[in-house]
Amino acid sequence: MTQGPVYIGTGRRKTSVARVRLMRGSGTIKVNGRDVKEFFPTERALQHALGPLDLTEMRQRYDIVALCNGGGFDGQAGAVRLGIARALLKADQTLEPKLREHGLLTRDPREKERQKYGKKGARASYQFSKR
Repeated sequence: MTQGPVYIGTGRRKTSVARVRLMRGSGTIKVNGRDVKEFFPTERALQHALGPLDLTEMRQRYDIVALCNGGGFDGQAGAVRLGIARALLKADQTLEPKLREHGLLTRDPREKERQKYGKKGARASYQFSKR
Protein backbone atom coordinates (compact mmCIF):
# COMPACT_ATOMS: atom_id res chain seq x y z
CA MET A 1 0.00 0.00 0.00
CA THR A 2 2.55 2.63 1.05
CA GLN A 3 6.01 3.06 -0.35
CA GLY A 4 8.62 4.64 1.86
CA PRO A 5 8.46 5.99 5.37
CA VAL A 6 5.41 7.22 7.25
CA TYR A 7 5.73 10.56 9.07
CA ILE A 8 3.57 11.16 12.12
CA GLY A 9 2.53 14.53 13.55
CA THR A 10 0.23 15.33 16.47
CA GLY A 11 -1.77 18.55 16.49
CA ARG A 12 -3.90 20.10 19.23
CA ARG A 13 -6.27 23.06 19.23
CA LYS A 14 -8.80 23.96 21.98
CA THR A 15 -10.05 20.51 23.06
CA SER A 16 -9.36 18.79 19.71
CA VAL A 17 -6.54 16.35 19.08
CA ALA A 18 -5.47 15.15 15.62
CA ARG A 19 -3.05 12.33 14.86
CA VAL A 20 -1.76 12.77 11.31
CA ARG A 21 0.07 10.18 9.17
CA LEU A 22 1.87 11.51 6.09
CA MET A 23 3.16 9.16 3.38
CA ARG A 24 4.32 9.51 -0.22
CA GLY A 25 1.42 9.31 -2.62
CA SER A 26 -0.88 11.13 -5.00
CA GLY A 27 -2.56 13.66 -2.69
CA THR A 28 -5.41 11.66 -1.12
CA ILE A 29 -6.50 13.19 2.19
CA LYS A 30 -8.78 11.32 4.62
CA VAL A 31 -9.97 12.56 8.01
CA ASN A 32 -11.66 9.99 10.26
CA GLY A 33 -12.09 7.71 7.23
CA ARG A 34 -13.93 10.35 5.19
CA ASP A 35 -12.71 12.60 2.40
CA VAL A 36 -11.38 15.91 3.73
CA LYS A 37 -13.90 17.95 1.67
CA GLU A 38 -16.74 15.93 3.15
CA PHE A 39 -15.37 16.10 6.71
CA PHE A 40 -14.88 19.89 6.95
CA PRO A 41 -18.23 21.52 6.17
CA THR A 42 -16.96 25.02 5.33
CA GLU A 43 -14.43 26.18 2.78
CA ARG A 44 -12.75 28.26 5.51
CA ALA A 45 -12.13 25.22 7.74
CA LEU A 46 -10.87 23.24 4.74
CA GLN A 47 -8.40 25.97 3.70
CA HIS A 48 -7.28 26.35 7.32
CA ALA A 49 -6.60 22.62 7.71
CA LEU A 50 -4.71 22.28 4.42
CA GLY A 51 -2.72 25.52 4.81
CA PRO A 52 0.69 23.88 5.34
CA LEU A 53 0.30 21.74 2.19
CA ASP A 54 -0.69 24.71 0.04
CA LEU A 55 2.10 26.89 1.43
CA THR A 56 4.81 24.30 0.75
CA GLU A 57 3.19 23.11 -2.51
CA MET A 58 3.22 19.48 -1.33
CA ARG A 59 -0.49 18.74 -1.82
CA GLN A 60 0.03 16.30 -4.71
CA ARG A 61 3.12 14.61 -3.21
CA TYR A 62 1.71 13.12 -0.02
CA ASP A 63 -1.25 11.04 1.09
CA ILE A 64 -2.61 12.00 4.51
CA VAL A 65 -4.65 10.00 7.00
CA ALA A 66 -5.80 11.96 10.06
CA LEU A 67 -7.73 10.85 13.12
CA CYS A 68 -9.49 13.60 15.08
CA ASN A 69 -11.39 13.61 18.32
CA GLY A 70 -12.78 16.27 20.63
CA GLY A 71 -13.99 19.79 19.97
CA GLY A 72 -15.84 21.19 16.97
CA PHE A 73 -14.86 21.35 13.33
CA ASP A 74 -12.90 24.63 13.67
CA GLY A 75 -10.82 23.21 16.51
CA GLN A 76 -10.31 20.00 14.57
CA ALA A 77 -9.23 21.97 11.49
CA GLY A 78 -6.62 23.76 13.61
CA ALA A 79 -5.45 20.46 15.09
CA VAL A 80 -5.12 18.85 11.64
CA ARG A 81 -3.22 21.92 10.45
CA LEU A 82 -0.63 21.65 13.24
CA GLY A 83 -0.37 17.87 12.77
CA ILE A 84 0.26 18.23 9.03
CA ALA A 85 2.87 20.96 9.61
CA ARG A 86 4.72 18.81 12.18
CA ALA A 87 4.64 15.74 9.91
CA LEU A 88 5.92 17.81 6.96
CA LEU A 89 8.76 19.04 9.14
CA LYS A 90 9.76 15.44 9.92
CA ALA A 91 9.63 14.61 6.21
CA ASP A 92 11.70 17.62 5.11
CA GLN A 93 13.69 19.78 7.57
CA THR A 94 14.31 22.46 4.92
CA LEU A 95 10.64 23.54 5.17
CA GLU A 96 11.02 24.77 8.77
CA PRO A 97 11.82 28.46 8.05
CA LYS A 98 8.81 28.78 5.73
CA LEU A 99 6.41 26.98 8.12
CA ARG A 100 7.67 28.93 11.14
CA GLU A 101 7.48 32.26 9.31
CA HIS A 102 3.75 31.69 8.72
CA GLY A 103 3.17 30.51 12.31
CA LEU A 104 2.23 26.96 11.35
CA LEU A 105 4.47 25.23 13.91
CA THR A 106 3.15 27.16 16.91
CA ARG A 107 0.37 25.60 18.96
CA ASP A 108 -2.47 28.06 19.61
CA PRO A 109 -2.56 28.22 23.45
CA ARG A 110 -6.06 29.68 23.78
CA GLU A 111 -8.43 27.48 25.78
CA LYS A 112 -11.94 28.02 27.10
CA GLU A 113 -11.93 29.78 30.46
CA ARG A 114 -13.66 27.93 33.26
CA GLN A 115 -17.05 29.01 34.60
CA LYS A 116 -16.82 30.71 38.02
CA TYR A 117 -19.26 30.16 40.86
CA GLY A 118 -21.85 32.90 41.36
CA LYS A 119 -21.56 33.88 37.71
CA LYS A 120 -23.28 32.90 34.46
CA GLY A 121 -20.07 32.01 32.65
CA ALA A 122 -16.38 32.71 32.96
CA ARG A 123 -16.93 36.46 33.38
CA ALA A 124 -20.58 37.20 32.62
CA SER A 125 -22.60 37.98 35.75
CA TYR A 126 -26.30 37.98 36.46
CA GLN A 127 -28.01 41.36 36.23
CA PHE A 128 -27.56 43.41 39.40
CA SER A 129 -30.67 44.89 41.02
CA LYS A 130 -30.16 47.63 43.58
CA ARG A 131 -33.73 47.40 44.91
